[in-house]
Parts: sequence; structure tokens; C-alpha cells
Amino acid sequence: MTKFLFWLFAILSIYSYFLYPFVLMLLSRNRSVISPHLTGEVPKLSLIVTAYNENGRIRQKIENSLAIDFPGVEIIVASDCSSDDTDAIVNEYADRGVRLVRAGERLGKENAQWCAIQAATGDILVFSDVATEIPSDALRNLVDHFANPQVGAVSSEDRFISQDGEVAGEGAYVKYEMWLRQMESQAAGLVGLSGSFFAARKAVCQEWDIHSPSDFNTALNCVRLGYRAITASDVLGFYKDLKDPQKEYQRKVRTVLRGMTAIARHRDVLSLPRYHQFAFQVWSHKLMRWLVPLFLALLFVVSVGLAGSSSFYTLMLLGQLAFYGVAFAAHRNEAIKQNPIARIIYFFVQVNVAIAHAAYRYFSGKRMTTWQPSAR
Repeated sequence: MTKFLFWLFAILSIYSYFLYPFVLMLLSRNRSVISPHLTGEVPKLSLIVTAYNENGRIRQKIENSLAIDFPGVEIIVASDCSSDDTDAIVNEYADRGVRLVRAGERLGKENAQWCAIQAATGDILVFSDVATEIPSDALRNLVDHFANPQVGAVSSEDRFISQDGEVAGEGAYVKYEMWLRQMESQAAGLVGLSGSFFAARKAVCQEWDIHSPSDFNTALNCVRLGYRAITASDVLGFYKDLKDPQKEYQRKVRTVLRGMTAIARHRDVLSLPRYHQFAFQVWSHKLMRWLVPLFLALLFVVSVGLAGSSSFYTLMLLGQLAFYGVAFAAHRNEAIKQNPIARIIYFFVQVNVAIAHAAYRYFSGKRMTTWQPSAR
């Protein structure tokens, strides 16, 4: 029985990261979402920028938005009751067509977005954070994907900019996530978009849950309305790494906590009879990944019990100890963290510690509503 549990927890630990992608490959074989070039009338776009106390960088974001090469794009800044000079700075651009929509009370990012949605006149709504720089051709590339009537939402792909202004090279994890997104696009659609830059048909945004992350809620609304949310490799969003790398951990905790809140509020998305393959993807990408810390802990406990039974299980225990030892060493020593293999191990362990931390906070009654943008 103990050996059975060892293999069970071992398989469950790797399922979300390694086995699920191969299942997706089988499900998405001979399927693709073809986005033809848009012809005929160009749809009207509304660009919604969500801001809270962004007086230090809102000008740069507005100037970036005004420089986008797309005819007649409506620019709306949704202020989540900013208490600094953000709103006043936005109003300085009123004569250039930039509109300020201020939420009645500070209820969080999604509530500010909802206020802007109700004021927007575009057929397609584009959502962006202040920290994200949008290339001038991004919206032209983005709107082409909506020529496909199956597409209800389009996610950008993230690119990081270092503090010295250089575009950082893609790490192994980012490449993996983009690969996974491409396969989900070809299957039942994304289970979550890039929250910093994505777009959706206005009809998709009419059922807007202000207490769930908009990137997940939009993907769910697409499925409910018979659409698909996809990722677009030709639509990029650039944003700077966090000034304080230590805050990256807290960002991960917040992201997972918000995701858990969303699933709890929309439990029906886990129904296989109702949502079929999309529900399977939510189970595999979200729930099973959030359970990895538990599976790893149980695997370690079982390995301790089996260590004396054979050289194989002793080696498995030593391998786990070495794995976590490398992560701890990388955490304490920046030079070790620069090693490519050590960096991957450290990142994997950090992510799972953050998931465990978020789960503890969630089951302790903590929820995320209002948000404080990360300093970059």
C-alpha cells in the first residue's frame, strides 16, 4: 500500500506540469484557431486602462496609448478611487480624447473596469494595466483575431523589461507557459488570459464579476457564450520586472489567492457534464497545480517511510532532499541562483511555497478585493 501511495503521489505531483500538456496535445491534434486578416468595416475599439494612485507613471501610459496606431480608438482611464494626482493628470488629456471614469468607491480593479465597460462605446474592449507598454502595432494585430467568429477574447503574450530598459530573455518557465497557452487555445480555449493586456468582445463583458479576476472571468464568459479565448503571439505587452524581487513572491501569493476565490465563486466551471473539455482544463491547469504542494509533501512523507525498504526508494528520498537543498541554497546565495538548473529548481519550489501560503490564507478566510499595483 505504501509503495502504491508513493507512485500515486509521484504521478499526481507531475501531472499538471508534465502529463497535462501531453493530454492537451492529443486533444488539440488537427485543431487550430485560424484568425483571418480583418476585411471590411473596422470595429471600434475602447482601450480601458485601470489605475490606482499611479501619478508617477500615468503620463507615460497615456502617451503610450495615444501613440498606438489604430484609427479612432477610445481611451478610458478607470480610476479605482485614486487618492493622489492620478485623476487630475488624466483630465489634462481630455482635449486629446482621453476619458476619466472614476469608480464611486474603491472596490477593486474589476469594479473599476466594470464602471469603464458601462461607459465604453467600442465593439471590442481592450484592457491594460498602467505598467504595461503596448507596441504601436499591437491593436492592429489584435483586432485581426476577432475576424474569426469563434474568438471571444484575445490574450497578449508578456515580455519582461529589466530595470536598465533591456528586453529580458524568456526563461524556461515563460516559454513553457506560452507553449501551454497555445495548446489550450487550440483545445477548448484559455482558462486565463494575461491580466495586464487582453481584449474581448463587448458582449463577453456584460456578465462581469467584480470579485473575480477579470482574466479568468472573461475566459469563462467566452465558453458560456460559445466563444473561445485564445493567445496571440503577435500581440505583445511589455512590462518591467519588479524593483524589489522579494515582492515577486507576494505577487504570486496574491495571484493564487485571487484564482482560488474565482473558482470558489464559479464552482460550476468544474462541471465536466456542463463545460466538458474546458472544465477538464480548469481541473488540470488550476486545481491540480494548486494541489502540487500537498502531493509533494505527501510524497516526501511516504518516501521517508520507504527509504529503508530498498536502494531505489532510498535514492528517491535522497533525490528529494537534494532538490530542496538546491532550492534553499539558491534562496540564500544569489550566485547559486544564477545557475540555470538551480534557478529552475528555486523557481519551482518558490511557486509551490507561494501556492501553499495562498491556500493557508484562503482557508483562513482571507480574500482579495482591492489591489495595490506592484512597484516596478
